[in-house]
Amino acid sequence: MTWSIVARDAATGAFGVAVSTCAFAVGSRVPYGGGRVGAIATQAFVNPLYGVDGLKLLQEGRPAVEIVATLTAADEGRAHRQLHVIDRDGKIAAYTGAACIDWCGAVDGPQVSVAGNMLAGPQVIQETLKAYIAASALDFDERLLVALEAGEKAGGDKRGKQSAAIRIWNGEPVASFDIRVDDNPEPLVEMRRLWRVAHQRYVPFQQASPSRSRPAGVTDRAELDRLCEDYAAAWNARHPKA
Repeated sequence: MTWSIVARDAATGAFGVAVSTCAFAVGSRVPYGGGRVGAIATQAFVNPLYGVDGLKLLQEGRPAVEIVATLTAADEGRAHRQLHVIDRDGKIAAYTGAACIDWCGAVDGPQVSVAGNMLAGPQVIQETLKAYIAASALDFDERLLVALEAGEKAGGDKRGKQSAAIRIWNGEPVASFDIRVDDNPEPLVEMRRLWRVAHQRYVPFQQASPSRSRPAGVTDRAELDRLCEDYAAAWNARHPKA
């Protein structure tokens, strides 16, 4: 009932997950990850422990193929699960249980994996991957969004559409970019609107928040306002509305 993309951005080292489905609040269930360690998407009959336990294994530096094997071996319901992982080195591993509903499967490329189940056909993940690879000149967040849009155009979830999400981790354990549409007849249309809104203040505000390298963050309100205004002006100049 879902398709998702997990990837590492070669330009920045960030990890991301983007996902869309015909179900409520997919962003609360599917994507897990962390800066400098990797990312996970757990789907079909979602097992949230794949995310929680898988993230711990990523933090330990375990390779993706070992993580997938470990998680599925411990789960008697694995035939109903789908899972794909990218580790800190950009290596991919994926699993689709035998009881997942057609069309289901996964494809991958350099530092990127696309997986889905209950889809209109294999073209959904193929076009998602193709669009992601072709959009290498875009910023990582937009590249993930463009990929989902291509998958939707190719048929998406064969039951329909309701929710979508994008989460990105850029060097920190907390997400640097986290937007989601929980309930909308056109979730990716709404996602693109939120993506633009996010770059007006949310993204620069996140960049100014406390981090491991700058524990206090920016606490001067005037400086923060200036940083946000400068960022939005530069971003809007590069992304004029059609």
